[in-house]
Amino acid sequence: MKPARTKTPRKPPVKKGSQTSLKDPVGVYCRVRPLSLPEQECCIEVINNTTVQLHTPEGNRLNRNGDYKETQYSFKQVFGIHTTQKELFDVVANPLVDDLIHGKNGLLFTYGVTGSGKTHTMTGSPGEGGLLPRCLDMLFNSIGSFQAKRYVFKSNDRNSMDIQCEVDALLERQKREATPNPKTPSSKRQVDPEFADMINVQEFCKAEEVDEDSVYGVFVSYIEIYNNYIYDLLEEVPFDPIKPKPPQSKLLREDKNHNMYVAGCTEVEVKSTEEAFEVFWRGQKKRRIANTHLNHESSRSHSVFNIKLVQAPLDADGDNVLQEKEQITISQLSLVDLAGSERTNRTKAEGNRLREAGNINQSLMTLRTCMEVLRENQTYGTNKMVPYRDSKLTHLFKNYFDGEGKVRLIVCVNPKAEDYEESLQVMRFAEVTQEVEVARPTDKAICGLTPGRRYRNQARAGPVGDEPLVSEVVLQSFPPLPSCELLDVNDEQTLPRLIEALERRHHLRQMMIEEFNRQSITFKALLQEFDNAVLNKENYIQGKLNEKEKVISGQKLEIERLEKKNKTLEYKVEILEKTTTIYEEDKRNLQQELETQNEKLQRQFSDKRRLEARLQGMVTETTMKWEKECERRVAAKQLEMQNKLWVKDEKLKQLKAIVTEPKTEKPERPSRERDREKVTQRSVSPSPIPFLSQSDQNAPPIRLRHRRSRSAGDRWVDHKPATNLQTETVMQPHVPRAITVSVANEKALAKCEKYMLTHQELASDGEIETKLIKGDVYKTRGGGQSVQFTEIETLKQESPTSSRKRRSSTVAPAQPDGTESEWTDVETRCSVAVEMRAGSQLGPGYQHHAQPKRKKP
Repeated sequence: MKPARTKTPRKPPVKKGSQTSLKDPVGVYCRVRPLSLPEQECCIEVINNTTVQLHTPEGNRLNRNGDYKETQYSFKQVFGIHTTQKELFDVVANPLVDDLIHGKNGLLFTYGVTGSGKTHTMTGSPGEGGLLPRCLDMLFNSIGSFQAKRYVFKSNDRNSMDIQCEVDALLERQKREATPNPKTPSSKRQVDPEFADMINVQEFCKAEEVDEDSVYGVFVSYIEIYNNYIYDLLEEVPFDPIKPKPPQSKLLREDKNHNMYVAGCTEVEVKSTEEAFEVFWRGQKKRRIANTHLNHESSRSHSVFNIKLVQAPLDADGDNVLQEKEQITISQLSLVDLAGSERTNRTKAEGNRLREAGNINQSLMTLRTCMEVLRENQTYGTNKMVPYRDSKLTHLFKNYFDGEGKVRLIVCVNPKAEDYEESLQVMRFAEVTQEVEVARPTDKAICGLTPGRRYRNQARAGPVGDEPLVSEVVLQSFPPLPSCELLDVNDEQTLPRLIEALERRHHLRQMMIEEFNRQSITFKALLQEFDNAVLNKENYIQGKLNEKEKVISGQKLEIERLEKKNKTLEYKVEILEKTTTIYEEDKRNLQQELETQNEKLQRQFSDKRRLEARLQGMVTETTMKWEKECERRVAAKQLEMQNKLWVKDEKLKQLKAIVTEPKTEKPERPSRERDREKVTQRSVSPSPIPFLSQSDQNAPPIRLRHRRSRSAGDRWVDHKPATNLQTETVMQPHVPRAITVSVANEKALAKCEKYMLTHQELASDGEIETKLIKGDVYKTRGGGQSVQFTEIETLKQESPTSSRKRRSSTVAPAQPDGTESEWTDVETRCSVAVEMRAGSQLGPGYQHHAQPKRKKP
């Protein structure tokens, strides 16, 4: 399971100093290697010393519909195919070594596709050393005479250094010399001829302004990152032929200063370029390389060669190293040879090679992602977390991108057309990287001791070691004493010779005393002159000091005046700031009030628009409703007028029939009330069938047809309350396709479109009056039903009178067959089958079927 991503701890602000705001962009350089074969197609062209141009090769144009695209990329500097290793070193690596000597860190990458010349740029070839041996040569040329003795500095497991005294260092050296260790090469051994030409740098290079009052120690380490695991290439594993042990991966740790380091990594102290490169070469043989389709010696891992420079100041006498661990300055230069990015379809990788390629591309992709996030944070001011922990490569060097040193990137490209796609991706990565800015590292702190201690002590101690003391010179100038041994009592020569020698010595002593006195007098005179000169100097200096004190007093008075003026101005500024604060507060309050009023007006405007829309909808709905109501009323009025016209026509027809028919006697004149009642009944009765003449009376009866209403397809709810009475009138309401209910319910209304309520009440004349209340059923928004009443039809019931027949006032003449005319009898006329459905658009009417009654003989 992938570990949860955590945020990288932030560094203490004290460590950055006052220069945290100063940033430098990542220095990105481009180096173009020459083509392997002259006839190969080239896709990269150097425009000038800062720009290269990529153009689409012929093979890629076929896949891109023949598009020819030229893209230019800018770098800090571009090195063409004729650039030497010396020229590249002077521009790119020389400043990093100079910073290393002055206590600053540095990081140098070589990045590119497989076979683009990264390893050649970093390591070099016989006769033409790369950046790494040149960095070592410049370092030891600069500090060669100031190096501490071996084992004075001793590394620990906490990414720091300890100081040992001269005695402990001597014991350590004797112990190591007694048991030779291959990890600590000796400068007395002969250089390996395998790499002797690589480190034989002809050009002498040395850093300027090296601190001569410090001693230096150089430690190197060499690791590789293979399949996202860290391995120590300098670790010596005991060889076991029976069960060989695989190399153990190392872990990353964070020291007290939040710097990342490889725990348990071997650090070897070296004293010369040859020793350092010998250690590198021993680790280089362990590095994983493989033969791929694109490169016979393709690096399958990222290699990191660390050069750690430790420097400590000398004590006040300039003789020994200052035994204070806090005064140690450690700087580091990391030279990284990245594995080449590659596509598996070109390298034909399988098995382990395929897995290696996947891990290489993944780590390079993480590096690119970190660069993009850093650029986005710096460009847009965001605070996204940089995914350093997604890869061991980025996690190890995250301190450099957080401001622990300079970062340089050399982009190596192969101009052949086959690498066009990969080179395009490399150029895009370089374009992103050079937009990233890294905080400028701070200068190292000064120890506070007097400079020039080393050479001043040597000058003082030089005559003591080289020339004899004054007492020795004096003793040598005396004549030698003869032998004082008395071998015989009668020896008379030994004592006289001894007395003579002593007298000469005494004479010389007197002469020397006189000479010493003369010299003393001369020296005293010189001292007196010197004292006078010093006194004069003091008087002169005292005068100058008095003048300076007067100037200083005047300046102090001016400073006091300016301080008072400054205080007055500060007081005024404070008052103005308070006033500004009050005004700003009022401004904010007014702005808030204005925003509140604007929001209120916006809400009112929105409510007004919603209300207008609602009213518009209501007006539209009411207009449509009243338009329908008007149409309904017009239709009802038209129907009513048609019924009235039909009644008038019927009356005229009956009158015409009565007038034209032969009459034997004068018919009785009906009363006006009966005519009025009959007219009223006919107003709601259907149109009669046509007249039947006497010639048609013997014809077969005509089959009656019912006219279908236009709304015959609608279903009706026939609401007849249980309290209604059954009337046995001749004409009854007929409702087709009706659902008869005694109580209105929602289920019945949901199935029908029309509604009719039968209501009975007692009329003023004591008869039962029936009202048919009709309406339309509508569905409501809430899912229910509502009824809109459209028509009320009234039915009146009348009791039969004693005389049902209407006769003419005069007796009509008898018929030839002795029968009376049938059409003079009202009852006969009413017994004719009649059908009517009044209100063709308003609902059903009435129907009544009957056969003509036979007249009694």
